[in-house]
Amino acid sequence: MADQDRPQIYLITPPELDLDSFPDALAAVLDATEIACLRIALATKDEDRILRAADAIRHTAHQRDVAAVIERHVLLVERLGLDGVHLTDGARSVRKVRKDLPDAIIGAHCGSTRHEGMSAGEAGADYVCFGPVGETPLGDGSRADWDLFEWWSQMIEVPVVAEGALTVELVEKFGPVTDFFAVGEEIWTKDDPAAALKALLAPLG
Repeated sequence: MADQDRPQIYLITPPELDLDSFPDALAAVLDATEIACLRIALATKDEDRILRAADAIRHTAHQRDVAAVIERHVLLVERLGLDGVHLTDGARSVRKVRKDLPDAIIGAHCGSTRHEGMSAGEAGADYVCFGPVGETPLGDGSRADWDLFEWWSQMIEVPVVAEGALTVELVEKFGPVTDFFAVGEEIWTKDDPAAALKALLAPLG
């Protein structure tokens, strides 16, 4: 399981992006580091902006054989030709979405709760996300600790994703106990996101 393999990288888009420049920045990251999956995670509620951005991002990802999922917007998965959806409400809607999208990738963010993660896996989630693993002033201050990932990697078959406020030190610490690292704002705020990702992942070799 996780301790036998190098964790794969799961890329998250920034919540706000400029469609004139982002596809090129994304392409540079995808060309520099092997990415397993890309999550379109936009803050906007503007349907037209989401559709245009998701279309451009999907095109860039699929050109490189990278799966693309969208955060929350279940109804847009098939409409946009995406590979799946990332749910942010734990296990709550996994079972229904699995019925609606039987062949899609379905991921569930479960905060720092082992029980929620197990429920999501039993309901049909393809992966479970825990986080944040790092310190952040956002949210309620709770963190997904190393013990949770160690237990999960030993006991549960559903792939696990470590996400949130990652640092080089945390990548080194969590590397042996996670299947994926989800990386987003850690790199997009930097001048050279592709180089920033390589630096962040340096402990993985």
